[in-house]
Amino acid sequence: MSEKIWIGKWITDATYDFGEGESPIPMEFRYDFSIMDKKIETAWIDVTAWGIYEIELNEEKVGQDYFAPGCTSYKYQLQYQTYDMTANVKEQNTIRVFVAGGWAVGVFHMSRKNKIYADNLALLAELHILYEDGEEIIIGTDEDWQVTQDSSFRMAQWYDGETYDATYTEEKKHWKKADVTIPRHNPKILAQYGVPVRAQERLIPQTIFQAKSGEYIYDFGQNFTGVISAKIKGHEKQKIIFRHAEILVENELFVKPLRTAKAAATYICKDGEQEYSPRFTYMGFRYVGVRGIEPENLELSAIVLHSDIEETGTFSCSNELLNRLQENIRWSGKSNFVDIPTDCPQRDERLGWTGDIAVFAKTACYNFDMSKFLNKWLLDMNAEQVEDGGIPFVIPQGADTWNPMVSACWGDSCILVPWAEYLARGDIELLKRQYPMIKKFLKGCEKRASLLSIGKHKYIWSLPYQWGDWCAPDTNMLGWWLRAPWIATAYFANSAKLVAQIAYILGEESDASYYEDLFQNIKQAYRDVFTNKKGKVKREFQSAYVLPLAFGMVELEEVDAMVENLQKLIDKNGGHIATGFPGTAYILYALSDNGRSDLAYKLLLQETCPSWLYEVKAGATTIWERYDALREDGTVNFGDEKKKSDDSDGGMVSFNHYANGAVGAWLYERCLGLEAIEGGYKKFRFKPVIGGGLTWAKGSVKTPFGKISAKWSIEENMLAMEIDVPAETSCELVFPDGESHSLEVGHWEYKKEWKGEN
Repeated sequence: MSEKIWIGKWITDATYDFGEGESPIPMEFRYDFSIMDKKIETAWIDVTAWGIYEIELNEEKVGQDYFAPGCTSYKYQLQYQTYDMTANVKEQNTIRVFVAGGWAVGVFHMSRKNKIYADNLALLAELHILYEDGEEIIIGTDEDWQVTQDSSFRMAQWYDGETYDATYTEEKKHWKKADVTIPRHNPKILAQYGVPVRAQERLIPQTIFQAKSGEYIYDFGQNFTGVISAKIKGHEKQKIIFRHAEILVENELFVKPLRTAKAAATYICKDGEQEYSPRFTYMGFRYVGVRGIEPENLELSAIVLHSDIEETGTFSCSNELLNRLQENIRWSGKSNFVDIPTDCPQRDERLGWTGDIAVFAKTACYNFDMSKFLNKWLLDMNAEQVEDGGIPFVIPQGADTWNPMVSACWGDSCILVPWAEYLARGDIELLKRQYPMIKKFLKGCEKRASLLSIGKHKYIWSLPYQWGDWCAPDTNMLGWWLRAPWIATAYFANSAKLVAQIAYILGEESDASYYEDLFQNIKQAYRDVFTNKKGKVKREFQSAYVLPLAFGMVELEEVDAMVENLQKLIDKNGGHIATGFPGTAYILYALSDNGRSDLAYKLLLQETCPSWLYEVKAGATTIWERYDALREDGTVNFGDEKKKSDDSDGGMVSFNHYANGAVGAWLYERCLGLEAIEGGYKKFRFKPVIGGGLTWAKGSVKTPFGKISAKWSIEENMLAMEIDVPAETSCELVFPDGESHSLEVGHWEYKKEWKGEN
């Protein structure tokens, strides 16, 4: 990607300042221009900002994007967009650009930090007009542009929302000449390489009722990320407030999980019929509470927003609860792919936490084409990795105060994310680009593990800081942290194993041998230090068994004992899952791939708390951060939010958090049975794991070679399997009894007698 040479200058209003913890009032920039009396061939604008912007030409919005220029590690790279304006240019024209605080200047982080990358809002743009005779006119931002703080956007911020005053007419605006400025940072300014955030669909309320508080509650029937869209019959200065929430308690909006976020849109009316939808914020919500207008004067809908990623995978089966789980996984994915992979879309956070996407990446790459989206984010990760291999816990790091460090699962995202994307799309160039960062990270892991250690303890990893068994439902935050050595060491082994595979793919054979040896050493150390060498972990918890089983770290003669001990822990927990984020993605694999598919299905189909289907039966339409976010008695679980000790979770609860939705990969790879063996599905396997009373499963995945469709079904004691194999690929079809067939391009159907239990 090459940098553009700009004629335009950065402009701002240098007289404006705002306090700590505040977001700036959005600025409006204006430029009037006329065109020559000859035919235009094309007209376009290149534009970026410190903040987020939106353009109007002659009072018409330019482009479809929200939140341009997008969220990047602004110290290193900043995107610019190009919009075609040929059809909208007239003889006399006015171009307006509204700039709000966004990620770079406004409040962003639960610490409510502002001015993270820039001290003020600023705009950089060039308008190009190319005439048919070859003459080109370029109008760049400079002192001839005007700026005002008197736009209708009176407040705009990620967490608190937006305030729009429709009474701010042109006559009320005080314009001044723009000031040329020099930003604090000087990043590469690159043509957009990420995926823009755009409107995806419109939802309408399923029910409307008036709460005891007097607020009108609109239920959209689905938790999602987006903004309201309102058609209003109003009068001058009428104030309408739209509040957002994910859940109701006693038929009132329950906003406590938002923490400090206000998540409100305020609209001040002009006279007559008018429309409003926020442009410089977004919310995570299902419910909207409305004050200041009666329902008969309001037509309310909602716009679903997320990065413009294509949906590439489908899964369904004979169990409707699992189908709803799949929908919840999809919605949580879409809700948290808003320019960066966020943890949640609603509270005062919305950060690019590396641990969440580390475990969810494989599931994401089944459901969506994540290539451009993840490539953009990984570019920021590359930029922000430090010399000792450390990676920030959130990417971009922004206001996060944690020092970048090598850490298990969270840091392993530098391997797990590109590996998932490689399997889905077969992009070897991605692996090549990431390989130096991967090696540097693993070197840092080795150094930290061996610090102050000798012998086999050189491969036991716990320092400098680990999140451990994060969000495990059977303990508290202190308990999560105390499990760190088991979690970190297992992830260390898995990453060494994966990087050995990556090295072989890239032709780095000496590296491959080195990392394979490293894997074997870590595997042996885990066995020697943490187990009795007979399949029993000395300090037992579910993830301590799950990870070595799933990562191939168990000696063959010990597998059965380890699976049996894992089963005992599950039984002791009432047949429930007790893994945190790092283990949840792998628990069903640990069971089904080691002879206990029956127990895997039992866990998957568990309907009491904690479980995936407990959430479904409780009415969830997305994945929750904690299985018990909503208790069986209808109360919300904040943990001990008032406790200040290390075992407090600080009131951490989200109802739209995709990490536990990492189970979605198992639905594709085992329940359906469709799994890539080589990158991009050049070779793939169709090998369903049948159980749980299911009588059929079907699904599809779009690959670089074409669409793969697969289905299995059981009817009248016959198992039927169908598969579409795209050109230039090959498929290994495997029946549950081990019978296999090697297939090339075409549609294939097989049947055989079914004697098993389903």
